[in-house]
Amino acid sequence: TLVRMIYKLSFAIALCFSLCFDLSIAESYVLDDKIGLGRTFDGIGGLSGGGATSRLLVNYAEPYRSQILDYLFKPNFGASLQILKVEIGGDAQTTDGTEPSHMHYENDENFFRGYEWWLMREAKKRNPNITLIGLPWAFPGWVGHGKNWPYDFPDITASYVVSWILGAEQYHDLNIDYVGIWNERNFDSKYIKLLRYTLDKSGLERVRIIASDNLWQPITYSLCVDQELADAVDVIGAHYPGTTTVIEALKTQKKLWSSEDYSTFNDEVGGGCWARILNQNYVNGLMTATISWNLVASYYEDLPFGRDGLMTAEEPWTGNYVVESPIWITAHTTQFSQPGWTYLQTVGHLVHGGSYVALTDSKGNLTVVIETMTHDHSVCIRPPLLPFNVTAQNVTFQLKGSFASIKELQVWQSKFDFKTKKPFFFKKLSPLKIYDGSFTLSLDVDEVYTLTTISTGQKGTYPDPPASGPFPKVYFDDFNVANPSFSEAPDFADQTGVFEYYINLTDPGPHVFTLRQVVTQMPVTWATDADQTISVIGDYKWQNLTVMCDVFMETVKTGGVFIAVRVDKGGQSVRSAKGVFFWVFADGSYKVTNDLVGKTVLAEGLSGTRAYGWHTLTLTVEGEYATGLLNGYPLWKNAVVLGPKNGWAAIGTHSFELAQFDNFAVEVK
Repeated sequence: TLVRMIYKLSFAIALCFSLCFDLSIAESYVLDDKIGLGRTFDGIGGLSGGGATSRLLVNYAEPYRSQILDYLFKPNFGASLQILKVEIGGDAQTTDGTEPSHMHYENDENFFRGYEWWLMREAKKRNPNITLIGLPWAFPGWVGHGKNWPYDFPDITASYVVSWILGAEQYHDLNIDYVGIWNERNFDSKYIKLLRYTLDKSGLERVRIIASDNLWQPITYSLCVDQELADAVDVIGAHYPGTTTVIEALKTQKKLWSSEDYSTFNDEVGGGCWARILNQNYVNGLMTATISWNLVASYYEDLPFGRDGLMTAEEPWTGNYVVESPIWITAHTTQFSQPGWTYLQTVGHLVHGGSYVALTDSKGNLTVVIETMTHDHSVCIRPPLLPFNVTAQNVTFQLKGSFASIKELQVWQSKFDFKTKKPFFFKKLSPLKIYDGSFTLSLDVDEVYTLTTISTGQKGTYPDPPASGPFPKVYFDDFNVANPSFSEAPDFADQTGVFEYYINLTDPGPHVFTLRQVVTQMPVTWATDADQTISVIGDYKWQNLTVMCDVFMETVKTGGVFIAVRVDKGGQSVRSAKGVFFWVFADGSYKVTNDLVGKTVLAEGLSGTRAYGWHTLTLTVEGEYATGLLNGYPLWKNAVVLGPKNGWAAIGTHSFELAQFDNFAVEVK
């Protein structure tokens, strides 16, 4: 027994000594530019669109709207983003809503619809060097000549996209740097070549093409065998690449970008996801730009992918916004390296988990970014993340080449600290003295460090915004705005179709200023637009309320409009939305349904409604019963509601048709 006890004690002492000895050893890494440099850094950015993800931002009052924009774009303040990618609106549902096209119809052109023009101007105002990218997710129906495919008539599609780029320059003094080509099914090489030709013919040789802005394959195979296509494409863009690329993409010698990434709830795990992929997209995949979907979570949170932005700004009615951890994780790179800097070849993984990258401006400046995010604290929404381990470790970096003479580095740290729940982000530490060309760090798990010769970094701050609060229980909009700053009415989130301010100059009465649904043809879309048009508004938690609205149908006999409450779905799921929908039709009938598609009928009958006349609809829902008024008189009452129990208010039309809405009011009980 004594022998066994001595043996166990000896083993324990040896094990302890081994562990302690291992922790005292610092793994060594070299940072050297003498052996040559890696690829050129192209920047980190955010994506507004795909779709309608910045919808509520434009409705913020000052100074809060400008503060949000500063956190996103102002150099040396917050995220200091270097790329802004926006949707070229196509009148179609593209994830969380619809963004308007600059050409609803073939003979129509208007470069002041939507808010992406405004957003690009604001970004450019803060950072004149920001890279601007446009990408169409969808197209108006006329582009596809009735087919849900935009490339059967590539000359039309190319002209449509180029007109948007020309409009940005002519009307907004915005030079678009890149245009993307993307669709769910495949890419079209004939279209890419024709787009390049059309750009050049229009004097837009400077505008570069990203293709396929979706997957590494099959575009990379085609680039390797088709020289004309290779000459047309400047960047291969991949969506959610999982930090890896394919050998064929590397062989092309093209720039490789993660042109859409992240798409993860912006809590601290989301921040960890962002920290890991910003480094490892280059370490593993040699991607020189990473663009977050989305830029800012400024859409109703109960729509798909709620709060998947770099920060959250979803309450224009209160002014509340939240600067989330991804903002400061971005700053670790963007505030200390600029597009045009170059990655060192000496980048890679840390022995005990995590990664490091190093960049230089080739003028003596050096920036090193280190992340030690653990698996469970850095999971992105996609793709699946394979297991890996990260442990606390000591690391020594040896500076060689032109960096050997560096004597001091500025240090910034973020610590997620999932154990104590006391994280801190983008904290400036004391400068680190360099002795004999090397320095040592003790790294814990779930940390991000920046070590840099750049001394201009700043953690920008503003006073706390107003407290969070629900959407107002009493709401009214008469749409009487003679010169609106934006084409959309505040807080309405179009889900199918486009609802725009409209000045009816032929109507001298009380309905001169209205909101009009303007899309008259099913768009070319990759998502699933409903056959009906619908725009939602309000608080998803609303249960018992009254909605009132004046409506005007412009389609004789077959026209129809509705108001609704308790609408439970939007975005890509809008076709399956349930709620209480009160319809009136131009053939003199009405219907009450429990769903947007109109299959579950709660009540129906004659209404006497006609096109080209104003009617006032009132819908009240309390508990399990609903009642409707037409022009102030009861039309139906006590229809039994089968569900759901809560949801948004909404307006819409029976099909893609012209219709107007005015004096929209809500009162929640």
